[in-house]
Amino acid sequence: MGLVDAFLEILSKPAAIGDFMVGIFVFMGPVWIAFLFGLMVGWAWKPTWATSLVSKFQFLAPALVSPSIHLASTQTKSFDSSILDVGSKKEQPIKLKLKENSTLRSSHTEKDDGLAVTGEDFKHLTRLVDKRDGGLPWRHMMDRSTHDMSYQAWIREPEIGPPQYCSRTVYENATPEMLRDFFWDDDFRVKWDDMILHAETVEECPTTGAMIVHWIRKFPFFCSDREYIIGRRIWESGRSYYCVTKGVPFPSIARRQKPRRVDLYYSSWFIRAVESRKGDGQLNACEVILFHHEDMGIPWEIAKFGVKQGMWGAVGKIERGFRAYQKERASEPTLSRCAFMAQINTKIDPCHLKSLESDEILEETEVVKSPEKQAGMNLPKLIVFGGAVALACSLDRGLLTKAVIFSAARRFGNIGKGAFPRTQL
Repeated sequence: MGLVDAFLEILSKPAAIGDFMVGIFVFMGPVWIAFLFGLMVGWAWKPTWATSLVSKFQFLAPALVSPSIHLASTQTKSFDSSILDVGSKKEQPIKLKLKENSTLRSSHTEKDDGLAVTGEDFKHLTRLVDKRDGGLPWRHMMDRSTHDMSYQAWIREPEIGPPQYCSRTVYENATPEMLRDFFWDDDFRVKWDDMILHAETVEECPTTGAMIVHWIRKFPFFCSDREYIIGRRIWESGRSYYCVTKGVPFPSIARRQKPRRVDLYYSSWFIRAVESRKGDGQLNACEVILFHHEDMGIPWEIAKFGVKQGMWGAVGKIERGFRAYQKERASEPTLSRCAFMAQINTKIDPCHLKSLESDEILEETEVVKSPEKQAGMNLPKLIVFGGAVALACSLDRGLLTKAVIFSAARRFGNIGKGAFPRTQL
């Protein structure tokens, strides 16, 4: 009751109310100054950001739209209805000592000694593609298309860990082999992906094609750049490809304060030929199903918001990069080292692949539709979240400070939510 009495006393005194409002403006002033300053500097630093207010958030989406997002069903069931790898080799790789036989006949004949990406990673990807991983239901996020490409995306949010994304991209006039090489080709990536500051191959296996690559991705000025050490490997079954990339430990590269290393990273995809939308019965299109999640050290709610706003723009950038890659390969057939390594992979016997499906009986992962959107408060929320991102990432005062700022922004952004209630699943 003491707090209620104090509040009533403030309301009864106009001067006190005025002091109260002044205090609010004094508190909110730095937030808006940080946001406006970030917007102005961002405009000057990279003018393309200013074409759209929401385009500032595309830095969160590329990881979700590269070759890490796609679903399929040749030997598998497809969803009923793409994200980004980065790198560019600049130094001679270190060779791994590996076993000679790279053909996988059974789960007991594969030799993965010394490899960062193993047969267990392959099995996990097959379960994801088959929707038999035992995880939470996938909730639909997006369904868009152009005349040369269609794109669908889903999300699920486990109780522990960052949000997980899945996407299915179908490229017209494409082959699985060309997409496989494109996603693996770090030398060409730097030509279309302007977020790559550094990329090199630090280890490779000439027998299985397994690689470890070191990336540094550029983030906006108010966040430090991110460092990735990624193990990757490809399995082939017919003309279908299972491509696994994930964060791996690598003590030879010392951890530094900046750029910040991303330890939790998973981005893997399945590629196969499918029938073109022309309906002519020809397998002239290619389907890529991507599964992606990572912990970039950004509050997950902010990361989700950024991914949603920047996803389609990143998908378009990847598609333009792929078409440029097709033209370059047509005029210059010489392969880069990374593209050459993409053609060295572990062969999977189709019978063995079917045996993996019968080894375990897991409940099929559900796919649900998202509730219909209700209008209201989108732009104000964008401004509030933008200010919170700029302020939280600019202040280097620990996670608690950033959490408090983000919590306040989230509560402020929910004003008006009662007037536009959202449908519950």
